[in-house]
Amino acid sequence: MKDWLRKHPDVRTIRVAAADLNGQARGKRIPARFADKVVKDGTRFPFSVLNLDIWGEDIDDSPLVFEQGDADGILKPTERGFMPMPWLEAPTALLPIWMFRENGLPYEGDPRHALRAVVDRFKARGLTPVCAMELEFFLIDDSGKTLQVPPSPRSGKRRKAAETLSIRALDAFDTFFTDLYDACEAMDIPADTSTSETGLGQFEVNLMHCDDALRAADDAWLFKMLVKGLARRHGFAASFMAKPYPEYSGSGLHTHFSLLDNDGRNVFDSGGPKGTAIMRNAVAGCLGAMHDSTLIFAPHQNSYERLVPGKHAPTAIAWGYENRTTAIRIPAGNPSARRIEHRVAGGDVNPYLMLATILGAALDGIERELDPPPPIAGNAYAFADLDQIPDSWEHAIDAFENSEVVPNFLHPELIRNLVQTKRQELHYIGELSESEQVELYLDTV
Repeated sequence: MKDWLRKHPDVRTIRVAAADLNGQARGKRIPARFADKVVKDGTRFPFSVLNLDIWGEDIDDSPLVFEQGDADGILKPTERGFMPMPWLEAPTALLPIWMFRENGLPYEGDPRHALRAVVDRFKARGLTPVCAMELEFFLIDDSGKTLQVPPSPRSGKRRKAAETLSIRALDAFDTFFTDLYDACEAMDIPADTSTSETGLGQFEVNLMHCDDALRAADDAWLFKMLVKGLARRHGFAASFMAKPYPEYSGSGLHTHFSLLDNDGRNVFDSGGPKGTAIMRNAVAGCLGAMHDSTLIFAPHQNSYERLVPGKHAPTAIAWGYENRTTAIRIPAGNPSARRIEHRVAGGDVNPYLMLATILGAALDGIERELDPPPPIAGNAYAFADLDQIPDSWEHAIDAFENSEVVPNFLHPELIRNLVQTKRQELHYIGELSESEQVELYLDTV
């Protein structure tokens, strides 16, 4: 880590940052000349900082605050190390960190440790998750009273229409995307294909598959930070909020995953299109936990504006082969690449909690050898008898808090902290107008 700074003598300040439960970066700015101390000893801030609400306020009834004296945790660098922050004017380095207790044990309320714990359980079974994510986001001109697509830097015109898979839409913002891919290269984020999507000024960037789930979640978290910061340098906003425009589809964060055994073989590969029994166990686990864990996939008030029938987001708890109307899709293609696509999450999620929940639910299904219901063929929105994803934030909070399955893969302290956070946000969000809610989520999630 120290070598990186020596190779970049123009970097004069660093940021140390950890993801809180909402995926917000919490940390400090430190002069680069003191970086060695942070690398060696870590830094400190209160446990409660990873449990702030979306406004950055303490949780009123959290035991982490006054009951425990607002005690400090120790934050140590992750294996990611230093990387540049290309969205800032001055040369600056980011050092991702995560939280530990004074005795050196991981802090269970840290979302990155939640994912690590699930990955460790896979390792104990001789399995390695391979993950890839597709992140949708909007480019937005938020300078006026209403949100609108930014004018093209090339033509100065605004295209106020959906531009599904439009090369013209990509070319209109070519300068931004060129800078974005250069920045991803500098930060070692494996950005692959980009497309124009169905929303107003909406795009998607796929991140390449990775056999390190922690790194895959890091990539998604850093990518969201990068896109939002870089857009501001280009004179507009970028947002991963689930649904900024009521009349257009929202932004999802679809996750693909498979599992490798110790010989590097994909255990979902049956040699044909249907996949293996262990794949169906994983599907059953994901479906069985879906209702109760919706709060992870739709963590904000605005999230539920996206989860409506017929708007390219799933509403029924169902699975199918090559079926994008279902919550779980098994893509077609070469059997050696057989995988599960989990389609519920919005772009506004915390990637660490999302991946911990998807993989944890899959592992629960594998360990209990669960069987899924029959796969759905055709339009899943038209099946009235299917169980449904919670249709409101309040319903999702209740289901998460009272779940019997979520504790199978998330620690009780993290569950408690998240429930308290979301109940506080639910209480205060009612004081905001619709435009104030949009303004809140536009820049935060």
